[in-house]
Amino acid sequence: MTSKKNISKIYFLFLFFHLFLWTLVPSISNVNLPLDTIEALAWGSNLDWGFDKHPPFSAFVIEIFYTIFGSNDWAYYLLSQIFVIIGFIYVWKLSNEIFEDKIYSLFSLLILTGIYFYNFTTPEFNVNVSQIPFWSLTVYYFWKSINTNKKINWILFGVFSGLGFLSKYLFIYILVSILIYFIINLKKYKKFIPNYILAIIVSLAILTPHFFWLFENDFVTIFYGLNRSAVIESELINNFKNPLIFLTKQMIILLPFIAMIFLLLKKIKLKLKLNIKNQKILFLISISILPIFLVIITSIITGAKIRTMWMTPFYLFFGTLFFEILRKNIDLKKIKRFYIACLFFFILSPSIYLWISINDDSKRTDFPGKEIARLVQNKWNDNFVNDIKIVIGDEWYAGNLSYHLKSRPIWVNDLKNEVNKIKADQGVIYVGNSKILKKICPGVFGKIAPVGYCMIGSK
Repeated sequence: MTSKKNISKIYFLFLFFHLFLWTLVPSISNVNLPLDTIEALAWGSNLDWGFDKHPPFSAFVIEIFYTIFGSNDWAYYLLSQIFVIIGFIYVWKLSNEIFEDKIYSLFSLLILTGIYFYNFTTPEFNVNVSQIPFWSLTVYYFWKSINTNKKINWILFGVFSGLGFLSKYLFIYILVSILIYFIINLKKYKKFIPNYILAIIVSLAILTPHFFWLFENDFVTIFYGLNRSAVIESELINNFKNPLIFLTKQMIILLPFIAMIFLLLKKIKLKLKLNIKNQKILFLISISILPIFLVIITSIITGAKIRTMWMTPFYLFFGTLFFEILRKNIDLKKIKRFYIACLFFFILSPSIYLWISINDDSKRTDFPGKEIARLVQNKWNDNFVNDIKIVIGDEWYAGNLSYHLKSRPIWVNDLKNEVNKIKADQGVIYVGNSKILKKICPGVFGKIAPVGYCMIGSK
């Protein structure tokens, strides 16, 4: 049996080595930052209350890190792991509220090593990773709110709900699930209604600037999401096919998790009694199973194609749920082999990541962004005297220039009607189709396959 002191030691060691390994491995193996991270950095260079693809929070936080660390790739791998670790901490904290014995809280956390959303995919800071801390914080402070009814907990619930929604709209699934749980227990929680409304007001206050931006930009972010999920052009067969594909993928993803659960079960016939009157179980089902059920219902009704990575935060409390349900069937004498399995996946994931990174040179993370920026800067210096202030083009090629160039030019996807806003002393680089740019470029043209660069500056 693991002592309380050792449980705490394992907990802190797990957090430290997860942070350390998943910051170190991509830092030493990747030549360039991943696509979504470069995209967030591009948005961050030209901050707004929203962007064509997503709400603004990931861009806000990544720009803060750029202000502190500049173009040091390791900082953004660290940022991603900080977000993951915060999520883990509040999985631990909620689990301690659920279980009297902290060994089950530790199990609930360690078993997440078997879900690849919380290891292999975490080096790429994006809107999915950005949701992780707010998902667990929102759940934790809602739990604290309904058990203490303290205003500070309700306010924090509102704050983290708002920030989670500003990370990605899919955050609405956990908020709706929490609301359904509250309504189911309305008779019991009736006295909490004023404070719940207070939390909603706090969230809306945080979201208001983004809502104004949405109106001003014709709800472009929402339409992007609809297009990505193929809802707009969906055929009837997709209402059956896409949910089935989604469920199959989720089962595959959960196979290591399920195997690790079985390692702890007693050999005798499993006796499973699901007491839905147990408030803890009902709550855990509401925050773990219900959001996924709502996603499936959405796919059935609309025919939406649910992309695997969208489910990143949905499984954070799966361990807590399953260990609460199966607690009486857990054999603590088998704890050693559970630890071995956790250690196996803990080492396996970064090892595979490192191997792929070294042996596959066709990935985005092998893009020579820094070298291209150096070549572009040299050509600029040979022709112009002013600094590069604006890069125009897609988030990847132009975004890489924005990140790697020392002048940190702001990224713009399309100037549209904003050409007049460019000052005479602002150097501009257009990045795009080399054949077109070569014909129309009024400045100095250069090509680094597969794109062209049109440079316009002061001589």
